[in-house]
Amino acid sequence: MTPARVLVVDDKDNIVKLLARILSPELDVATASDGVRALALIASTEYDVIVSDIRMPGADGMALLQETRRLHPDTEVILMTAFATVQDAVAAMKLGAYDYLQKPFEPDEALILVRRAVERRQLRAQARDLRAALAGSHRVDGLVAESAAMRRVLELIQRAATSDATVLITGESGTGKEVVAHGIHRASDRQHMRFVPVNCGAMPEPLFEAELFGYARGAFTGATADRAGLFEEANSGTLLLDEIGELPLAMQVKLNRALQERSVRRVGDRIERALDVRVIAATNVDLHGAVTAGKFREDLFYRLNVFPIRVPPLRERRADIPLLAALFVERHRREGQADGFTADALGALIDHDWPGNVRQLENTVQRALAVSDGAKIQRTAFTDDLTAVRHHGGHGVRLETLTYREMLESARDRATREYLVALMKDVGGNVTQAAERAGIERESMHRLLKRQGVRSEDFKAKG
Repeated sequence: MTPARVLVVDDKDNIVKLLARILSPELDVATASDGVRALALIASTEYDVIVSDIRMPGADGMALLQETRRLHPDTEVILMTAFATVQDAVAAMKLGAYDYLQKPFEPDEALILVRRAVERRQLRAQARDLRAALAGSHRVDGLVAESAAMRRVLELIQRAATSDATVLITGESGTGKEVVAHGIHRASDRQHMRFVPVNCGAMPEPLFEAELFGYARGAFTGATADRAGLFEEANSGTLLLDEIGELPLAMQVKLNRALQERSVRRVGDRIERALDVRVIAATNVDLHGAVTAGKFREDLFYRLNVFPIRVPPLRERRADIPLLAALFVERHRREGQADGFTADALGALIDHDWPGNVRQLENTVQRALAVSDGAKIQRTAFTDDLTAVRHHGGHGVRLETLTYREMLESARDRATREYLVALMKDVGGNVTQAAERAGIERESMHRLLKRQGVRSEDFKAKG
């Protein structure tokens, strides 16, 4: 990583040399012997931090502060002062200086203060990067997609929206299946009509038929008037059958008939009512396995599975985590609450496996906002289950030194490696087959495997 740039300005040579010696081991240090030379430097170069004496001939520290604020608003300025000019330094902080360093100072004191200023500068840049990435990311309602897997989902949403084919959305709990369904509805010609969600797993079986198809007056005790069902309420719009895998077999038969005939008959009625309804089903159940086990009707499965969309779990799309976290801050923060994350906190989010997926991430961010005191959410604001160790490029790296882009690149690398490992398992280490499946040249697959440290021989059957 490129070290942060620091400009040290003082007309006393011993101070310049002292600070250069203190800061140079970990920072890129430039120096100027007076304010005029410093002004020339900042006109051509942007520094992360400027450390300047207040009282200097030519142009003093206040003039340098004002010009820095004008040219480089994100650069942090630390002013050095003797005891007699502390009031000037305090006044400078009101004008935007980060802090002041009182002479004489201890070397460790100066180093710590400059480190903090560098971190603040980096955090501000990370927040800007996140906002820009969020604004420019591929988005459909509450979905954001930086990862290739989610970009594919967004493409499928757009394609599904152009037809009336029945869609089956699969994925683990909390991955955002209902959000995908909303996205299809809002991108379709039916967007101005109703979107009616039905939780098939939460509705008691005796009431399901009446709720879904409606009932006629006198159909059963308490049926004092005709009532339209949810299918009719969704007429000309979209009906989401959520948790379709929990639907009892007896109701599967009736649902299959309604989908086949595109009409419903209310309970206790003889009239068939033709409907124009876009049906989307969603489940976290393996319906293939349920069909084999006799728990789900094969004919209904194929009637629903016309346009399948799989929503990947969050652990398979780690590149989306920073954007999602920023989205949830944007959605839930209140006045005075943190507006972003420290690098350490973002690293912890990226490394966690999120068994509860996007829903768990949103709850974690919302809770962290409530308990955080500072301008940024610290790692300590998260619950104790976020304990994964952060790595970068195979070597341990201090989290506070990682920029947002580097964390995003690391997340992509991890996702790529996980994909390659799964692919090589499927093809038994055959690089040619792996390249064909991935749609790339064999030589490109070899380079990719080498770059990610995946050895094809590790997946070949031992003789």
